[in-house]
Amino acid sequence: MNEIVGIPPEIAALFSPLAEHRAPTTLGFATNHLDRSAFLRTKPEALAQIKAEAMTRFYVFCGDNIVLKAGESAEPALFAFDEMPGAAHFREQIFLGREGEAARFAMLLASEAEAELQADATLELLGLRALALGEKLTPGALGAVAQGKAMLHWHSRHRFCANCGAPTLVHEAGWKRVCESCSAEHFPRTDPVVIMLTIDGDRCLLGRGPKFPPGWYSTLAGFVEPGETIEDAVRRETMEEAGIVGGRVTLMANQPWPFPASLMIGAFVEAKSTTIAVDRDELEDCRWFSREEVRLMLAGTHPDGLGVPAKMSIASHLIRHFAGME
Repeated sequence: MNEIVGIPPEIAALFSPLAEHRAPTTLGFATNHLDRSAFLRTKPEALAQIKAEAMTRFYVFCGDNIVLKAGESAEPALFAFDEMPGAAHFREQIFLGREGEAARFAMLLASEAEAELQADATLELLGLRALALGEKLTPGALGAVAQGKAMLHWHSRHRFCANCGAPTLVHEAGWKRVCESCSAEHFPRTDPVVIMLTIDGDRCLLGRGPKFPPGWYSTLAGFVEPGETIEDAVRRETMEEAGIVGGRVTLMANQPWPFPASLMIGAFVEAKSTTIAVDRDELEDCRWFSREEVRLMLAGTHPDGLGVPAKMSIASHLIRHFAGME
């Protein structure tokens, strides 16, 4: 593995499992045990049979929220077909894959169903951030939910053809839309985002956006642009947001992020300069923090009440690994 600049070897060794094996279960949405069984997407007869199987279950979404069985601890997000809420409001459904022999689908309800769902005391509507923070689901189920949420969001934004404007229809179990008019095919997309911790010896660079919670600092981040490598995006975003010249880049881990459909690519980048020039359109503040100060932030004992993102985020994992607390 490449040397990680500014991090002692014993701490750098902690990164290897992230880069070479499965993601840590504490990294939200990054664990998904489903066999996607993509070969079934083009077999509607087989899918119809699978959908009717007794073990088949559905994740149900309404807007940006998932529907849960209130007060149930065992698989609260999974519904059998005949118990799914909001049956009059069904829209798209996606075949996600199989968990063992049991098929998993994601079902979208029209927004008109929200009042009905909220009035049902046996149900709970919850956003995915709160879902991950509340640890209501297993890591594997949380990954499947993220898959379904991202796919259904794509459908809600692609009901019309980008080529000619005509309506599109769902094909291949929800993994493609086809234009009725010009036959253009449309496929789901994932937006790559770099999220990086800039290292200068025994300190790291953290910033805060204007909408962050009070005292909250995090890693810098930005979308990868067309014609750009991940490493170049890391260096560009570091320069644009903080005025810091980046050198060597080490990719550490990645995380599906269903808000709405991104892939967060975590990295460390070597600082080749240290004078900060903050882009005030992007950041409210940006500064260097010593490793010891970061440890206080992680422990919740910083004298100024400063903190970092929740452990479900890749930003937290980068910061924790830098501090040697992971």
